[in-house]
Amino acid sequence: MGLRTPIARVRGLGASRDGMGHWWAQRLSAVALVPLSLWFVASVAALAGDGRGAMIAWIAQPWVAGLHVMFIAALFYHAQLGVQVVVEDYVPGDFARVATLICVKFVSALLAIISILAVVRVATGG
Repeated sequence: MGLRTPIARVRGLGASRDGMGHWWAQRLSAVALVPLSLWFVASVAALAGDGRGAMIAWIAQPWVAGLHVMFIAALFYHAQLGVQVVVEDYVPGDFARVATLICVKFVSALLAIISILAVVRVATGG
């Protein structure tokens, strides 16, 4: 006999009431990262000897800039989810855990925004 109510067992909710959603978000972001990472690595490898001008011209294409933005967003979101799990499991004390989680989310968002703005700036020629 478990301590969970029958409705909680059906919904798949644990003690935190949010674990399943976090798990799905991490898996879906990982699935999105597979083709985006393969595209990014193959594209950069193909442009390896072409110089800075070719790279800028390539990023200036709207679909390439859009894929870069999606790659950056998925990458930082996935990384933030992974670090969150580590912090929740290994940082002792409620205050330290919450403070660390806030810092992780803030730094992840800040780095994602800076990266996306850099892509937009290169793509628009600014």
